[in-house]
Amino acid sequence: MQTTVDRLKKGDRATITGIDADALPLKLLEMGCLPGNSVELLQIAPLGDPMYLDINGARLAIRKETAKHISVEVTS
Repeated sequence: MQTTVDRLKKGDRATITGIDADALPLKLLEMGCLPGNSVELLQIAPLGDPMYLDINGARLAIRKETAKHISVEVTS
């Protein structure tokens, strides 16, 4: 199922299929937020923002607005 990271639910695992490189901070790209890498939603803050992710072993907290620019294919 094709979607974006902001629509994942806690515990969902997915593979990154595309990114909007112009909308993402360079730091995210450097930390592995690239097509083909795996992503898992570990936790969501109480008010829904930020989201805590595991991207190929790197733990990242990103805003929902940023997560909308990362396309994924849900694997489980």
